[in-house]
Amino acid sequence: MKRLVVLGGGESGVGTAVLAKQKNYDVFVSDTGSIKESYQSVLRKNEILFESGKHSKELVFNADMVVKSPGIPDTVSLVVQLRALGIPVISEIEFAAKYTEATCIGITGSNGKTTTTMLLHHILKNAGLNCGMAGNIGDSFAMQVAQQNYDSYVLELSSFQLDGIVDFAPHIAVITNISPDHLDRYEYKYENYIDSKFLITKNQTESDYLIYDADDEAITNWLNNNKTKAQLLPFSLTAKTLSQGAVLKDNTIQMNVNKEKVTMDISKMTLQGKHNTKNAMAASMAAQMMKARRQVIKESLEDFEGAEHRLEKVLKINGVQYINDSKATNVNATFYALECMEVPTVWIVGGVDKGNDYMDLMPLVREKVKAIICLGVDNTKIIHMFEEVVDLLVETESASEAVKLAYKIATKGEAVLLSPACASFDLFESYEDRGRQFKNAVRNL
Repeated sequence: MKRLVVLGGGESGVGTAVLAKQKNYDVFVSDTGSIKESYQSVLRKNEILFESGKHSKELVFNADMVVKSPGIPDTVSLVVQLRALGIPVISEIEFAAKYTEATCIGITGSNGKTTTTMLLHHILKNAGLNCGMAGNIGDSFAMQVAQQNYDSYVLELSSFQLDGIVDFAPHIAVITNISPDHLDRYEYKYENYIDSKFLITKNQTESDYLIYDADDEAITNWLNNNKTKAQLLPFSLTAKTLSQGAVLKDNTIQMNVNKEKVTMDISKMTLQGKHNTKNAMAASMAAQMMKARRQVIKESLEDFEGAEHRLEKVLKINGVQYINDSKATNVNATFYALECMEVPTVWIVGGVDKGNDYMDLMPLVREKVKAIICLGVDNTKIIHMFEEVVDLLVETESASEAVKLAYKIATKGEAVLLSPACASFDLFESYEDRGRQFKNAVRNL
């Protein structure tokens, strides 16, 4: 019996453990932190041994294979030692993919991947496909492979998850965009991060497809200098025509995939903004490849409700619209959010800086931002960048305090936007926790 050690007792780790146990591995889960009681319960129910608060080397180094949480960097000494001993260290995505014959659609990108994943899943479900949604969203891929019998999966894939793949190859890969993010995990080298994103296509063959943003400089530069065997399906807001792919013409998305044409009036879509037009293009082309009917695609774009914590309208109070964009954990995501604002805006920003360069936001801040409320422990870079640009810049250390200040500053016809451009871990458990606290504070005004 082969021994599989899982590093990390979170969603992906516990799912991996359950699947591995089902496949007759000797399974052990190890986590240096605490494991949630709900996950411990699953492990006990499946008679899987685990430890928390430490990695016992005698229980880890006797593994035949290790699956690590995407949150654990490759540079951690334990991972380096395991690999030096010749013990394979892979991701949950790589492991789970070995045990399913389902068609996989992998979606990555610095921004837009959650919305694109949810939208594509929405279209495919409406088209009657037996389709799961996993990866960076919902129940883990491994747990669904263990417990479900889906014919296809839409997988949201972070660069961290892609770093641990060896043979995994989605039939359809989507790269929504690439902008500097998580550079602290990539030696502060943007090219390393870009290469990580393109791991999604490294094992694709001539019968597979890569859908990508042809307006994105990082993507097009990589494709000009590197090879992928996959068939290319670009989408663009600036190109006038494409022999294959999707373009925007007269406020209408025009798609041509395998000689089948689909058009969509963007004014009828529930998701608005240039970035969402691109998300819709990517999801719709993938849906076409999965044989979804044109009418289903159109109807799905018209009734999709969007992702929580992504430009989510919370409440309008005294004529002021409060918007939760807590999922904007990098500068590019916040750029999209500010670009969408059509009224003077009180901008709540800050958190754990991941090597951010805020200069790209300067024109939008000058044009649209009335005041800045910093929500973070260390706001030095934000203050230095914007203190001469806005009339009012203040610091806070809780969502409640930030919302109360915004309530005093914003007047009728304006907006309050939480779009942090940073990770959340200085003051919150996650971006979801930050978003929920923001929404609760708004509702308590």
